[in-house]
Amino acid sequence: MPTSCPLPPKESTLFKRILKCYEQKQYKNGLKFAKQILTNPKFTEHGETLAMKGLTLNCLGRKEEAYDFVRRGLRNDLRSHVCWHVYGLLQRSDRKYDEAIKCYRNALKWDKDNLQILRDLSLLQIQMRDLEGYRDTRYQLLVLRPGQRASWIGYAMSYHLLKQFDMAWKILDEFRKTQTVKPFDYEHSELLLYQNMVLREAGRYQEALDHLKNYDIQMVDRVAVLETRGNILLKLGQNKDAEILYRELIDRNPENWSYYDGLEKALCVKTSQDRMKLYTELAEKYPRPIAPKKLPLVSVSGDIFRSLADKLLTQGLKKGVPPLFVNIRHVYTDPEKVKILEELITGYVKSLESDEVLSPGGEKEPPSTKLWAHYLLAQHYDQLGQVKMALEHIDQQIEQTPTLIELHVFRGKLYKHAGDIQEAVRSLDEAQSLDTADRYINSKCAKYMLRANMVKEAEEMCSKFTREGAVAMENLNEMQCMWFQTECAAAFKRSGKWGEALKKCHEIDRHFYEIIEDQFDFHTYCMRKMTLRAYIGLLRLEETLRSHPFYFKAAKLAINIYLELYDHPLTDSNRDEQADTENLTNAELKKLRNKQRKAQKKAAKEKERQKAEADKKEQNKPKPQDVELDGPKEEELIPERLEKPEKPLEEAIKFLKHLQLMANQKIETHCLSFEVYFRKGKLLLMLKAIKRGYAVEPNHPHLHTCIVRFIKLVNEKRNELDVSLMKVIDHQTSVIFTSNDPLLVNEEFLKANSLSYPHVAAAAKMMLHLDSSSQKRALNKIMTIDSSTKDASIEVCSQLLESLRRGEFGKVSAEDIEAYQVNCHNLHPYATAFISSPNGNSAYTNTTTEAPPLLENGTDS
Repeated sequence: MPTSCPLPPKESTLFKRILKCYEQKQYKNGLKFAKQILTNPKFTEHGETLAMKGLTLNCLGRKEEAYDFVRRGLRNDLRSHVCWHVYGLLQRSDRKYDEAIKCYRNALKWDKDNLQILRDLSLLQIQMRDLEGYRDTRYQLLVLRPGQRASWIGYAMSYHLLKQFDMAWKILDEFRKTQTVKPFDYEHSELLLYQNMVLREAGRYQEALDHLKNYDIQMVDRVAVLETRGNILLKLGQNKDAEILYRELIDRNPENWSYYDGLEKALCVKTSQDRMKLYTELAEKYPRPIAPKKLPLVSVSGDIFRSLADKLLTQGLKKGVPPLFVNIRHVYTDPEKVKILEELITGYVKSLESDEVLSPGGEKEPPSTKLWAHYLLAQHYDQLGQVKMALEHIDQQIEQTPTLIELHVFRGKLYKHAGDIQEAVRSLDEAQSLDTADRYINSKCAKYMLRANMVKEAEEMCSKFTREGAVAMENLNEMQCMWFQTECAAAFKRSGKWGEALKKCHEIDRHFYEIIEDQFDFHTYCMRKMTLRAYIGLLRLEETLRSHPFYFKAAKLAINIYLELYDHPLTDSNRDEQADTENLTNAELKKLRNKQRKAQKKAAKEKERQKAEADKKEQNKPKPQDVELDGPKEEELIPERLEKPEKPLEEAIKFLKHLQLMANQKIETHCLSFEVYFRKGKLLLMLKAIKRGYAVEPNHPHLHTCIVRFIKLVNEKRNELDVSLMKVIDHQTSVIFTSNDPLLVNEEFLKANSLSYPHVAAAAKMMLHLDSSSQKRALNKIMTIDSSTKDASIEVCSQLLESLRRGEFGKVSAEDIEAYQVNCHNLHPYATAFISSPNGNSAYTNTTTEAPPLLENGTDS
């Protein structure tokens, strides 16, 4: 459709050159041609030229000017599809997708058959999961370009995503009939397999099986065909054919567990005798693979288990397989099997020590077999929590073979489990020094250093494998190395550096945002290359992306920090003044100040050096003629600003909403939701969090503290609240709460969970919250701790010790705190969190892993 302000031939030619320059990324030339049009007095306000000039400026990073020109152009020509399209592209570059969609729709009002606008609109619709809008747009594209393969595929896929499988199948089948088939045509093969996927998701299994048979010769991915057929045969109950097929698959890959599971289902194996018979046959046929020897260990018991375990362990020890324990770890939930394994492994060690054989009458073994037997026994004791026994075996082997890396790594792991992270770091540092080219050992050592709050040392350790000349921390962020960033955030949080911790959490959040944005690269690519099954998998993965453990850890950390900042806002700009100096003498205080000043000077010099290197590098770097921005410039994350948010609860909710959507199966999500809304005073949202948490894990300690505080709050505000609101609360809580008396609810919880230390600690905390005079009883509940106390882990004990010091259980005498610390030390003798230093605090403060959320501090403390 012609614009309301057409250009004469000369200017029209110039305008076409602007478009060509934009497509070829010759932005400066494009600006020259735009200037030639706009300097003509007749066309100084030509809308489309102004819009294209703005789009070109946007690509050069001049965003404010770009918006001014585009809006000015749009005001001068509201009926131009070019102006609306350009405005949409500008909004899309800033990731304002909803606004961009509106702009594209306005553009289509003036040029409804514009292919480029329709394609851009369809990309935004699938990105935003507007599936119905996507279907309509793909239909328009199919009508306009019925000869293009992507038009048919995109339209069929829109129905598939809407779960209208029959229509998707019909469209794909009509398209298939128009295709000419070539030998080994991978793209056509993928189309057929995608068709079959649609049939299976529609529940039409017999048709899917017939489809596989009819087009078998045209399908190139043979493994996918066999796996799909086996799955369909099991669904249809055709077990005999399924058995033949799964045996063929096992023959192809005897280490794939899912094939054995499929074979068991095909043979209807139910008893341990049948399973034993099957796996004995398979182990004889495939003597090398581990899977047929490992899988039956779960279902068999007694002498049969002993025989199978003995065969698996002796074979692994003779070969010297370091991860041998991984193959038996899954049976440690059965006490009887654990006892058998201990008898077998201790028997190997004794036999090797005395006669150098694994079993009486066996062949003489080399010294390496004895080493791996001790290593296996140490792993066994570690799994049972017997750290002292495990360390004896490992230290003995290190003394005899000091250059074996695996021994040092496992020794570090033992100390980490025992709570001595400093000694764990020393062991890992020794391990990495034996092989400085091993990235795994390097990363493991860095991770342990972060657990010990040694952030600078961890960064230096990782710098051995980061880009040369770049700051390691920045390079790790560029590489989206999220294991490092999550551990780094936790280390900063334990050290009280809230701003630095939040910076890492926000960096991780940006990584996930970037991963979601990267979908744009695949919307057109996958349909063009016909990787349709993988594309559907990608779309479904992206919809649940933020349920990933990395995001969950980062979000949980950020929310807890924002809650802490809400309860105790930072007011002093000088972070060094916030150090705990209460228990220091004048001499120690002076020493601390000198140390801090030296650290500041060192940090300042290092910053100046890095800046000088960066400036030098920037000067030597050739300047590109044109710079095209991939997206909006991210706001710089400044720790000092992050740790002083204006609305910390609103910042916490930004992370929380993703957890509520993607990680609602985790109890921590709902407990954190309650903590946020408790501080905001939102009763119904608190109740919603409690209800959802109750559905996930009704007996969780942290959830109990939420319930008790909610009941107390409702009782206090009952006379102030609206009658209809109280009716809703009473109706909903009648299913969850046994009583409206928080004291009674707390006592019932304590009685029902008297053997679990975390539950007892949560109940004790609520005792004090409900009645300040019950301090003595509450302290008695948590003070009595010994080897018979259930679930008294290092994390729980260290969190409670910190709570006592912070006064969350009222004013507690130094003698009582020390007595509790001694009890914890007796229970966990290696844990440095419970070893007193001369000033009365722990020898190593804040070096344990993050405590579980069940004892997180609330506003009630």
